[in-house]
Amino acid sequence: MPLNDNHHSIFSTLKWQDSAAFVCAVSYCILAWYSTQPEFLSLWEFYGLLGISFFTTFIVFFCSKSENLTAYRIIFWALCFRLIGIVGEPLWEDDFFRYLWDGYRFYESGSPYGMAPSEFFGDSNIPNQFQQLLARINYPNVPTIYGPVAEYSFLLSHLIAPAKVWSLQLMYAVVDMLLVVLLLKFSREGFTREGEARKELVSRRWVLLYAWSPLVIKEIAFTAHPDGLGVMLLVAALYCRYIKSFFWAAVLLALSVGAKIFALLLVPFLLWQVPFRYWFLFVGVLLALYGPFILNGASDMAGLLVFAQEWQFNSSVYGVMLQWLDPLIAKLILGFCFLVAYSVVFAKFARKAEWVLPRGDLIFGLFFLIAPVVNAWYLLWLLPFAVFYPNLWSWTFSIVVCLSYAIGINLNSTEYQPFELPLWVYFVEYGAVLAAILVEWWLRCSGRWQRSVFYR
Repeated sequence: MPLNDNHHSIFSTLKWQDSAAFVCAVSYCILAWYSTQPEFLSLWEFYGLLGISFFTTFIVFFCSKSENLTAYRIIFWALCFRLIGIVGEPLWEDDFFRYLWDGYRFYESGSPYGMAPSEFFGDSNIPNQFQQLLARINYPNVPTIYGPVAEYSFLLSHLIAPAKVWSLQLMYAVVDMLLVVLLLKFSREGFTREGEARKELVSRRWVLLYAWSPLVIKEIAFTAHPDGLGVMLLVAALYCRYIKSFFWAAVLLALSVGAKIFALLLVPFLLWQVPFRYWFLFVGVLLALYGPFILNGASDMAGLLVFAQEWQFNSSVYGVMLQWLDPLIAKLILGFCFLVAYSVVFAKFARKAEWVLPRGDLIFGLFFLIAPVVNAWYLLWLLPFAVFYPNLWSWTFSIVVCLSYAIGINLNSTEYQPFELPLWVYFVEYGAVLAAILVEWWLRCSGRWQRSVFYR
């Protein structure tokens, strides 16, 4: 009798959401298995498996209420998905070779900056396992573009397991789980230091969309992109600013900028209305991060300048303007337009009587609209803000941006250059985002948004 009671107790805690999550887990397991096989899966098989996870995750979102989604359920399955990704190998990516090489150079020379990987071609002093990495680094003539905080994570990965990508996958998966926990902290009622009641900021349904997002699982757990580290530090800084812990907000914000320069876009918003000493603290931490490398003669700026001047991929407005304008002219025009839009967003933010979470979804969305390069993992910076400010277009973008992997080399096509996207990808990807914007605008203008399944 006690055995039956125990079984009843176990199964009574299981809900249909767990069955749906299990379907996602099976899909990720198949992806992980295929990723380790000599004969890799096709791009369309990849899209099919990822599509199952997207579809199932959105079914859970649409058919659940926040009270039916406990934090433990969200965290448990989010952890399962990331552990599965760690077991797999990176999918459709080779950037991790650069990360592992930077970790090695950091350990050997005390700095990953100053020398492009190509300068080591033919060097017999390089151990064989790192020569194999060196041979597979993309754009080997370009010095590294990664900030010092990201480089410290590459160094830590080297110390854990040299030349092994699993150490990066594990580290960034742990970091991403911390981000999920932070988002859940925003979803609970709490109190400020002064004891003032603080209302719930986000719904757990939207936290689930991030925690179970196939794009996030693929880009962090499978592919080990360091953007997740910068995003987690940025959200941690937001949380500290929200609870008025200005010291840690400034420190974490500087660390986020040190991970990736994208975080600079949120600096004025996070440090608005704080005493000037915390601005100095922010600058001081940045100087402490960059100072030793700059004094040593190099930083990430050399690689970033090449990136800004020469690279173009999966762009929208910029790509269209290139049909008529010189790249520099197009960048100047779009840069000016972005500054105007950015100023409008900041002015509206600054007029509020009390500090509120900034509209990072609009800021990063506008930035990606004019950017010459929009890689799939860049959306990791956008999605947490789509939890704070729920919208339809951000999550639509998180699905269709996966089409950016349909480049010539992945399509096994001779019709396109290795890193060229077919024209239809642009139409489907950005057409879907535009359609989502129009649908949401109609729902909000007609008063149907708050009664829709998105708002529940």
